[in-house]
Amino acid sequence: MKRILFIFLAAWFVFSIVLGVFYFPTGKSGSTSGEMSVLDAIYTRTSIRSYTDKAVEPEKIEQILRAGMSAPTARNQQPWAFVVIDDKSIMTQLADSLPYAKMLASAPVAIVVCGDLSKAIEGEGATYWIQDASAATENILLAAHGLGLGAVWTGAYPVMDRVRAIRDVLGLPPHIIPLNVIPMGYPDNVPAPKDKWKPENIRKNNWANAY
Repeated sequence: MKRILFIFLAAWFVFSIVLGVFYFPTGKSGSTSGEMSVLDAIYTRTSIRSYTDKAVEPEKIEQILRAGMSAPTARNQQPWAFVVIDDKSIMTQLADSLPYAKMLASAPVAIVVCGDLSKAIEGEGATYWIQDASAATENILLAAHGLGLGAVWTGAYPVMDRVRAIRDVLGLPPHIIPLNVIPMGYPDNVPAPKDKWKPENIRKNNWANAY
């Protein structure tokens, strides 16, 4: 009897681990409400530019930031910094300064993803911070979607007019470079995601062979 109980508990433990790998938990302490699979989050994510007035819960913002900081990073340098904005006057200033981020004026919150040059690799890998911060950005977008929020990536770097505008509004020091601004909130409407699957963009083993 004890052996049967041991086998059952071992099987349940393995099942729990597999379930945790393939699903995003959307609440703390193992909450299972509203889970979305990783692939569903990837395939159904789309840019959301209009939001309701509902405030985004602080715990969700922390979950999203944790997801961003879980991104891969060269040599584990983690050369990123994040500015969370929920002050409407600051959001309006940024909306007025950035040509493709006008939705900031109506978003309840935004995250500015930055590179921190004081943590960047020296030498030829110095610009890997762009890849690292971009990976963090994608994690943020997917986590927001998985938590029922909508978000959109609005680019800043390397367009220096936008970089300077964000620096001026937020008072960023010289070693912090804003890569993008991500307005987010509960979606006012959800457009259908685009099907971007194009096998012609894939090659196999060498450039001459189609996939």
